[in-house]
Amino acid sequence: MLDPESSRVISWRDFAKREPDLARFGAGRLTAAPAYLATVRKSGAPRVHPVTPIFAGDGLFLFMEPTSPKRRDLLERGFFALHSGVPDNAGTGGEFSASGIGLAEDDSDLWALVAEAAGYDPPDRYVLFEFQLSEARCHGYGDVPLPSTRRWSVD
Repeated sequence: MLDPESSRVISWRDFAKREPDLARFGAGRLTAAPAYLATVRKSGAPRVHPVTPIFAGDGLFLFMEPTSPKRRDLLERGFFALHSGVPDNAGTGGEFSASGIGLAEDDSDLWALVAEAAGYDPPDRYVLFEFQLSEARCHGYGDVPLPSTRRWSVD
């Protein structure tokens, strides 16, 4: 299990306070389905999952099945990379990515808050993870308006 204190990460809320334009751009791109979550297998190999990120209570969250390989990867190694999808080969709308650690959350009030914001009804068996960031970046193609900060790191 990872120690968040030693991992140099911050919450989405704190990231948005530091870089509001980049956070706004990122939230817009990550909620334009699909988004992709990369986790790390026990072997060290990457694993990629299509996901539906949820922004609630100033945090970045995901629900998942308790038997999901991504749950096990996050519990055992914690590290993630999250990347927005792009709708076409031209990269319309730009792209956003973030990385850091995913933390399991078992607070029932938080689960209910995130479930309300999800846009779908997550089954009661779903587990909740909050994603804390160590870095974020965006990229645009053509005339995509980008925030002034395009690359951010907690360091």
